[in-house]
Amino acid sequence: MKNVPTSRRALLGFLGAGAAAAGIRLWGDSTPVRAMETGSAPPLPLRGPLPEFAGITRWLNTPKPLTVADLKGNVVLVHIWTFACINCQRTLPYVVRWHETYAARGLRVVGIHTPEFAYERDIENIRRAMEQHRITYPNAVDNRFATWKAYNNEYWPHLFLADRQGRLRYDHIGEGAYEATEQAIRTLLDA
Repeated sequence: MKNVPTSRRALLGFLGAGAAAAGIRLWGDSTPVRAMETGSAPPLPLRGPLPEFAGITRWLNTPKPLTVADLKGNVVLVHIWTFACINCQRTLPYVVRWHETYAARGLRVVGIHTPEFAYERDIENIRRAMEQHRITYPNAVDNRFATWKAYNNEYWPHLFLADRQGRLRYDHIGEGAYEATEQAIRTLLDA
């Protein structure tokens, strides 16, 4: 096959671009969900409980480790990212803005920094990246990929959104769908 990407990141970008162009994302049950392009609320089906933050080696921007139980009563946006990923870097301004805009209304953003490369495991490198991107919300360092696995994740970046009862209601892989994601946040905050 001609022009088929061979590196993992290139392949994920190639596949992600195709899915994004089609406006399709898949959840674990392989049920296709067409992204909303009208600005109206996206469908927010129940998808099970928000998984616990497992095997975290360090928490940043929080005085104590967080648990899912600590977050109940809030709408929770979990952002799985790594600082050297260009797709993550492009997503961060939106996540930071959502935190700044909606925290007072009950949105709790939790970053899960899961490294792709060895230098991304270094706490000081993570702190510098968080400072550079103005990240003030809690971030878990998932160097062992335990939370990554608990969320059955395979991609950077990945957003998971849970309602105030701790139930997953929405997720998005990669860049884009910023309007649909923000509408889902508002819908859950207003529920």
